[in-house]
Formats: sequence, C-alpha cells, structure tokens
Amino acid sequence: MGFGIKLRVWGDYACFTRPEMKVERVSYDVMTPSAARGILEAIHWKPAISWVIDRIHVLKPIAFENIRRNEVKSKASGKKLAIYTSEEVQQRAALVLRNVEYIIEAHFEMTEKQGAEDSEEKHYNIFLRRVRQGQCFHRPYFGTREFPVSFELVEDASSVGESVHKGDIDLGYMLLDQIFKLNDKREVAEVTPYFFRATMKDGIIKVPRLKEAVR
Repeated sequence: MGFGIKLRVWGDYACFTRPEMKVERVSYDVMTPSAARGILEAIHWKPAISWVIDRIHVLKPIAFENIRRNEVKSKASGKKLAIYTSEEVQQRAALVLRNVEYIIEAHFEMTEKQGAEDSEEKHYNIFLRRVRQGQCFHRPYFGTREFPVSFELVEDASSVGESVHKGDIDLGYMLLDQIFKLNDKREVAEVTPYFFRATMKDGIIKVPRLKEAVR
C-alpha cells in the first residue's frame, strides 16, 4: 500500500447518479468511490500513480431535495462541433443530496508508467502541497459540474468530529467503478460497470478492491 491520505470534502449539493435511472437523475445516498477518486485526480494525478479509495466517512445526515435542471440533449463531437443551447436544452427533474460532507480515506499505488524520476514520496508530497494551497487541475465536483467541492487536508483526525450515523446501515448495491475499453482509434468501445454491496458502519463505508466487486 502506498502513502495514505485523508481529505475532507463538503458542499451544498451533490448528485451521484444511479445508472439504472434512465430519464431523471436520482442520486445514491452517499458519494460513490469513483466520484471520490475523481476528486483526488482533480487535485493531483499523473500516469505514474493510481488512486485507490479505502474508506468513505459520511459525516452529515443524508438529506434529499428535488430540483429541476436545464441540460443539453446532445454532446459535442468531431461531427458536431457546436451546440446551440436554445435548440438543445431540456429540463429534467433530479433528486439530489444537500448539505453533504465526507472524509475520503485513500492511498495511491505506482503504475507501470512510472519513470525514473517518480517515487511514492515525491507524489505524496506534491499532493499535500497542492491540497494545502488549494490547487487543482480543475475544480472538483460532486457528480455534476454545478455542484463544486470544497476540500481540505485532514491533518489531525481528532479535530474532524464524529459522524451522526450510528450502527449498521445497508445502502444496497452501489457503483464501485467503470472500466473503459478503447478501440484502435482510442475511442471508448465498451464500458463495464462494477458494483459492491455498500454497508455503512458508524458512518464509515469500507470500499472493496475491484477484484472483489460484481458486474
């Protein structure tokens, strides 16, 4: 296991969309491991490292709110270089989380793409420096870009406070991650989702490794 970190993240709203909901967006009860990894990668990522989520601490009560959002129906591509929102916009309902706060407990592992100049200590210190200075490659978000993430390093675990959740809570099957298979043109040809049975114990969700997940 590589160097471990704890990152506190919070925001006004979040939407970790359930993949089985085809029309309207409905969020999972808590942040998914893939969303947590996306936040870490927004702060610091290189081909030489791979982030692994170990635990997710749910600090605030789970509260939902119904909202309506404007979305565009299509995506920009090589064949469609421009999108005119006046023609493409549509309104969709969404069941989102409000007033969320989590602690992401994770570590990174070195990959086969590491170079001679790469080391665990180097990337660990880079991550710490970037978090302390509030730096990120792009603003991390909770599921969708209009729900930005505030973040800070957990320097002292005793200063965080306890979760409001006590006992065991079965959250059902949750998306763990998605593996993308590319074709010869480096385009996404196949997406394989992996799920796990999420159980929250005293506000903490232990995240399994990908080999322990189900498809």
